[in-house]
Amino acid sequence: MNKLSKIYVAGHNGLVGSAIVRRLQGQGYEHIVTRTSKELDLRDQQQVDAYFKSERPEYVFLAAAKVGGILANATYPAQFLYDNLMIQSNVIEAARRYQVEKLLFLGSTCIYPKNAPQPLKESYLLTGELESSNEPYAIAKIAGIKMCSAFNKQFGTNYMSVMPTNLYGPNDNFDLQTSHVLPALMRKIHEAKQNNLSNVTIWGTGTPLREFLHVDDLADACVYLFQTYDASELGEFVNVGTGKDISIRELAVLLCKVIGYEGHLVFDISKPDGTPRKVTDIEKLSSLKWKPSISLVEGLKSTYSWYCEKEMR
Repeated sequence: MNKLSKIYVAGHNGLVGSAIVRRLQGQGYEHIVTRTSKELDLRDQQQVDAYFKSERPEYVFLAAAKVGGILANATYPAQFLYDNLMIQSNVIEAARRYQVEKLLFLGSTCIYPKNAPQPLKESYLLTGELESSNEPYAIAKIAGIKMCSAFNKQFGTNYMSVMPTNLYGPNDNFDLQTSHVLPALMRKIHEAKQNNLSNVTIWGTGTPLREFLHVDDLADACVYLFQTYDASELGEFVNVGTGKDISIRELAVLLCKVIGYEGHLVFDISKPDGTPRKVTDIEKLSSLKWKPSISLVEGLKSTYSWYCEKEMR
């Protein structure tokens, strides 16, 4: 991949896609092609085929997906399954048809069984029952991994898959109805401070343990792996994370400090917790000579600054 290679970043307006674009641009790649969902519906096979036929991208980062937290997954399970299956199937098949040299598929660590041993090793895939609260999304992502692997085996393609842990950063979704836990907490605590509220209600017990990776670290890992390795060297997929976790309660307390909120945290135990613990084993990633560089405190501060600037526009 040279500086003039045509690189298609699917999902460039999202959290992950925008970070990959920033990383590629920062490294001097000049020919990045993108389309919004209004310009190109990736769920439509004819549209995707026509786009690849006309643009002929040489490299593809497949970061487009329908994503959301527990509430969104519970409310729209059919859309999470259908939309993600269609998006990835259409893009991967078009990449094959129009001879894309290399593709990177973005999955999620929700692919692992609910009660898998911790930390999560890549070998734990399909060894147990999935967490019901995000099963449709997880099934779609597992299908994407298997599709890349099958295409490599049957057609000799070079499609790699990475499974990032919980992500956060600029361009995250802060909609309380559809967001993940970290941006939802950040917005709730910010608004409580702005409105001088005495307490903030948080779903669940606060005891589940989660791992968080800044999206710019993920983008750095994706571009590094893409430039350095072929799919055959990565195996079926590789985890991308920090290997460190924190409880939801501890995260909320940390956010209060970053935001400057001095009220009380109230935990609504009638709401679901989701998976009890989810932290990735990053031994394979470390063996590939990459590690994250943005600490959680540093990442939360920069993300909150970005959020405040966005709110002021």
